[in-house]
Amino acid sequence: MSQTLFEKIIAGDIPGDIVYEDEHCVAFRDVAPAAPVHLLLVPRKPIPKLAEASDGDSALLGHLLRTAPKVAAQEGCGEAFRLVINNGEGAGQSVFHLHLHIIGGRELSWPPG
Repeated sequence: MSQTLFEKIIAGDIPGDIVYEDEHCVAFRDVAPAAPVHLLLVPRKPIPKLAEASDGDSALLGHLLRTAPKVAAQEGCGEAFRLVINNGEGAGQSVFHLHLHIIGGRELSWPPG
């Protein structure tokens, strides 16, 4: 099976504007930002989409949710940011490697999309 774009960024095979990394995940700037701050927080473990995560991935999923506010604050969002997880093509997922969009840096309206 071929590597996803995100696996290639994590491995350093293609460039990515990485702003955070630890042993479980990597955050980098989205190449088509929807806001002044638009980052992708990606687990190092390739999980195609949230619906395919297993019970054994619970600690990793929790780590992603705990890391997102730290990365958002580091990038100047303070406590005002949005997390988005697209699950499946019909929801707008285009890279099938689980990732959280961290969006901020401006007023965000509701409802989105």
